[in-house]
Amino acid sequence: MFTVYILYSHKHDKHYVGFTTDLAERFLSHNHLSSKGWTARYRPWEIIHTEEFATKAEAMDREKWLKTGVGRAFTKTLPH
Repeated sequence: MFTVYILYSHKHDKHYVGFTTDLAERFLSHNHLSSKGWTARYRPWEIIHTEEFATKAEAMDREKWLKTGVGRAFTKTLPH
């Protein structure tokens, strides 16, 4: 299974969209393990939305859509 996820940083009012096969490990990486990169700058993160897909292609398509203008508008309607 592939999980598309949306993270939110209350401290910086930022959203992040990604996909993974191991959400727990990826979330740990975003919040604690990585020492550089975009997500490291805007910690702490919380998971505000997830969707599961059977194939990598489906997950990548959904992630791509969530990064469009319409997808970003959807993201902003999610409770956080």
